[in-house]
Amino acid sequence: MSSGTTELAWFKSSYSGSEGDDCVEVAIAEQAVHVRDSKDLTRPAFAVGREGWGQFVRFASEC
Repeated sequence: MSSGTTELAWFKSSYSGSEGDDCVEVAIAEQAVHVRDSKDLTRPAFAVGREGWGQFVRFASEC
């Protein structure tokens, strides 16, 4: 992962809990969607290709 993830515009997932215990944030870049745990920013974020992210979202919305 590049060090440029700090410049990304992160936003909390609408599926994150309102109590602050399930905090997943994503940032959409040109080539990938970055995902991180906002409770522990010392852990590295990971990136998924935009097509793969779209497949994941479609799958998750069917559950």
